[in-house]
Amino acid sequence: MQELAPDDLQRLLTASLAARALAHAPYSRYAVGAAILDEHGVVHAGCNVENAAYPQGWCAEATALGAMVMAGGRRAKAVLVSGPGPDVIAPCGGCRQKLREFGDDQLLVIAADPSGVQHSWTLGELLPASFGPNHVTHRAAAPHSEPHTGIPSPLL
Repeated sequence: MQELAPDDLQRLLTASLAARALAHAPYSRYAVGAAILDEHGVVHAGCNVENAAYPQGWCAEATALGAMVMAGGRRAKAVLVSGPGPDVIAPCGGCRQKLREFGDDQLLVIAADPSGVQHSWTLGELLPASFGPNHVTHRAAAPHSEPHTGIPSPLL
């Protein structure tokens, strides 16, 4: 697991808790904040946003990733997710996959609540044997054992 400087951890915690305070969670009443440290050392925050077509909202991690991409970040170095406590919060399965798009197995994932940091993992621990960008950008040459139909295959 990569080391995180104490000042970076504090910036992530502060940003995540501030984002959590802005969450729009009128249906679940479960406010979540997330903060992502990118490859440039910039912190990007987001909160969960629910809507009346519950559960068709989006998670704090997705909001933070969107903010990171819009600011020009492309690699997540660490993510901190904060919930209300006392139970330890971790990214949902969909957010684990979203984080995988911008990080690898060594991405540091930290769980916190208003009292502070509670737990941490690597993304590889939370999403073992994950499917990531390298699976679609490093396409292996496919054997030509099937007859050519003239219809392009997205897998070839």
